[in-house]
Amino acid sequence: MGEIWAIILAAGESKRMKVPKMLLPIRGKTMIEKVVENVAGSEVFRTLVVVGSFREEVSGAISHTGVSICYNENYRNGMLSSVKFGFKNLPAQYDAVIVLPGDQPFIEPVVINSLIKAFHETAKGIIIPVYRKKRGHPILISSKYRDAVDSLDENEGLRSLPVIFKKDVFEMKTSSPGILKDFDTKQDYLNELNKYL
Repeated sequence: MGEIWAIILAAGESKRMKVPKMLLPIRGKTMIEKVVENVAGSEVFRTLVVVGSFREEVSGAISHTGVSICYNENYRNGMLSSVKFGFKNLPAQYDAVIVLPGDQPFIEPVVINSLIKAFHETAKGIIIPVYRKKRGHPILISSKYRDAVDSLDENEGLRSLPVIFKKDVFEMKTSSPGILKDFDTKQDYLNELNKYL
């Protein structure tokens, strides 16, 4: 026991972006490589990447990183289907899992480590980072919620978990705005890239 896993969600169709956003360049790497690199720089034990759309290209971009990769053939059903699939591919025993969107390359290792620290210090089962009173990503979820995640409503998504179990949520304050920065459109990508370069 004592293992903290990470699930990186990289199965989306990038409909609004109109190009595979996991493969967009970020500081000399693809976006998914950058997210994997950030997790690798943290205290996470192992990383599982859930792929779907553009399966071969995304898998190829991270094949050298040593992460585990699983294919969600139901990726068109939305992000929660990939979350559930990721949880089903975790080992039988672990302490908690940190769920990261694959389109948030500015989530720093220090944020991930702070989530792990808060999990151990607070005894809370759900840890969410907060920047300037806004909740962001990633979210840390105790293994005790494995079945609860599997039973979540597809229409509500993972965001409903902290609502259902709100007494077991700890909001971890961070000075990192990267927890709020994702990319849905090409303009989002260009705007944020210019800020961070």
